[in-house]
Amino acid sequence: MASKVIHAIYTDDDLLLQAVKQVRDARYHIAEIYTPFPVHGLDKAMGLEPTRLAIASFIYGLIGMSVAILMMNFIMISDWPQDIGGKPSFSFLQNLPAFVPIIFELTVFFAAHLMVITFYMRSKLWPFKAAENPDVRTTDDHFLMEIDASNHSVEELSKFLYNTGALEIKLIEN
Repeated sequence: MASKVIHAIYTDDDLLLQAVKQVRDARYHIAEIYTPFPVHGLDKAMGLEPTRLAIASFIYGLIGMSVAILMMNFIMISDWPQDIGGKPSFSFLQNLPAFVPIIFELTVFFAAHLMVITFYMRSKLWPFKAAENPDVRTTDDHFLMEIDASNHSVEELSKFLYNTGALEIKLIEN
């Protein structure tokens, strides 16, 4: 069975947001939306679940902090203790104030780098991957809403989308 998808193109982000609400109220399934910039409130209008990236970032920060503490305890206390400026390195807790900047920097480093890697893996953005953008104008100034039309009348759906403010509508059959 061939699947039908309708691409509705909009020129304004507020118009797109209103159209998404109208399309969802009419019980049509929105497959994807392509925008040239993030549209505030679009995820809630589409009914998407909240992201768990903040939890992942916190865990990555804890990993970075743990690595920093273990690394400095091994290097400065166990492996090569040094008497620097009259401050002996007998215990980690005595020298903790000197280690705070390193702990902070490695926490931020791990959280930032692992979040970028997580984002690329989650988004399936690999090096040298071909673009999956259905319309080139969505990288500049247009917004595209992709709606599954397999179980609906194409003419009725097209008319409905024009009434929501769509500038252009294309039928794509796979």
